[in-house]
Order: sequence, then structure tokens, then C-alpha cells
Amino acid sequence: MRSQQEITFQERLNETARDIEQLLDTLLEPEPLAGEIARPARLMEAMRYATLGGGKRLRPFLVVESAALFDVPRHHALMVGAALECIHCYSLVHDDLPAMDNDDLRRGRPTTHRAFDEATAVLVGDGLLTLAFDILSRPAVANRKEPGDADIRVQLVGCLARAAGIGGMVGGQMLDLAAEGRFDGTQPRLDQSAVKSLQAMKTGALLRFGCEAGAILGRADHRQRDALRQYGSAIGQAFQIADDLLDVESDPATLGKATGKDAAAHKATLVAILGPQGARSRLQALVAEAEAALAVFAAKAEVLIAAARFVAARKA
Repeated sequence: MRSQQEITFQERLNETARDIEQLLDTLLEPEPLAGEIARPARLMEAMRYATLGGGKRLRPFLVVESAALFDVPRHHALMVGAALECIHCYSLVHDDLPAMDNDDLRRGRPTTHRAFDEATAVLVGDGLLTLAFDILSRPAVANRKEPGDADIRVQLVGCLARAAGIGGMVGGQMLDLAAEGRFDGTQPRLDQSAVKSLQAMKTGALLRFGCEAGAILGRADHRQRDALRQYGSAIGQAFQIADDLLDVESDPATLGKATGKDAAAHKATLVAILGPQGARSRLQALVAEAEAALAVFAAKAEVLIAAARFVAARKA
């Protein structure tokens, strides 16, 4: 039987998913905005295909719930969450391309390049990436009645750029390709430390940003912001380990995408290094780390604690 904490978490996750879906639907409307010349119909159709109607919206949820610790108005947090989700969806579109992972399925339906074509999929990713920073630049992200709202938007832009860019997600993807032997035909043997670093960049950086964004919006002090950074780092690691376990133990029908690809590509993962049981033990340790990091917020952090447990135990 689920605890009340788990029920509350699921309800709030679902609520955020609905709100983000509605907001993204609005942000991806066909009519051009001031300063835009036109929004090409095929591009908008493909961007909506890649972004709407799927996903748990965990990253926006982390923004909303971390911001709620500081009583930030929900609509501000949702705008930042939408920007983050645009980055995440762009990364999935590009990851699925033949030049990357060459996947045919995503969330139980054809990947964007299969549903449309490769050139359109590339432009979808480009469009979502730039839209994310367009969103963060808007006054709706911070309260214009308070001093420093422009500084908050600048901090968010800088933080997300670094999480998504060469020292974060994009850099992690490059390390992942190199670990597969894509460039010289040889696969280096990565130790546990190297794998953690790769995964902290490729997967963890955006999850960590989701937590730190709430602290930025909430004008958190150094101790609070550091606590949310630590929490985000722990669940970023946990998310990737859980994902790697699902690749080994789940099936395409349940997961909505191909499984067994990590082993086939001889990818370096913590599951491969530690074994499934060792990986599960590491997951539990990371959940404990995440909980400990949130101690500064006491009972206000119960939903975020439930989120850490959800990340470690997820089945899809």
C-alpha cells in the first residue's frame, strides 16, 4: 500500500505534467510572436510531436517543487520548467538520430526523425534549444514588481546554458560516444569515477539544474542553494542508474523504447561495473544522500524526498 507521502507526490507530479503540457501547447502555437517573421507549419508540427503528449515531466516538477520551498509563485516556476523541458525534448530528438543512438521508438511511438525526416528532426532540436532561452528571457519568469528580477533571469540563462552545454549534457554525450569507440574504433575501459563524471554531465546536469533553478527563483541563501545542488546531483546519479537497470531488465513494451542497447554497444555503465545488485545498493545510498541534503528544509521537503524514492524505484 502506498504511503500518503507517495500519493501526494504522484498527485503533484501529475498536476505539474498537466500544467506543463498546457503551457508548452501555448508556447508552441503556430502564430509568430513579435520579432518572428513566420513559424513554418511542418517545423511547428514536428516540434509539437516531439514535445507534447508524453513524458513524466520530472524535470519541470523539480523546478516547481524546489521553487515551492521558497513560496515562489507557481506560474514563474512553470515557465522555467517549460524551458527546461524544451532542452530535454531537444536532447531526446537528437539522441535518437541515426548519427547518435539510431532509435526507432520513443515513448512508445516513432521517433521524430522516423515520423518526419532527419533534417526536420535536426531543426526541431535546434528550435527547441533556442526556444528554451527565449522563454527564460521573458518577464513572466520573475516578478517584475521586485528588484532584481532581470538578474534572476540572467542567472537562470547562465545556469541552464552550462548544464546543457559543453561542460554538461552535450559534453557528456561526446564522452559517451567516445566510450563506445565511435571515433577511433577502440573502447577505453572507464573506471567507476569516469563513468560517474560522464553520467553527471549527460543526464545529471539537467536534473541538477531543475533543483537549483528553484533556489535561484527563490533567492535562496548559499546554504539552501548548495543543499538543492547536492540533492539534484544525488537524484541525477540515481536516475541514470535506474535507467541503466531498466535497459537490462525491462522490455520495449513497458519502457516505450528499445532495451538492451547498452550491452549491445558495450557502453560503460555503473550497472556493468557494479552488477545489478551492486547498482541497487548504490541507488539506496543515493536516496539517503538526497534525503540528507534536504534536512535544511525539514518537513517542507517531503515531496522532494518522495521524488528521490520514485526516481530510484521507477519501472518506466
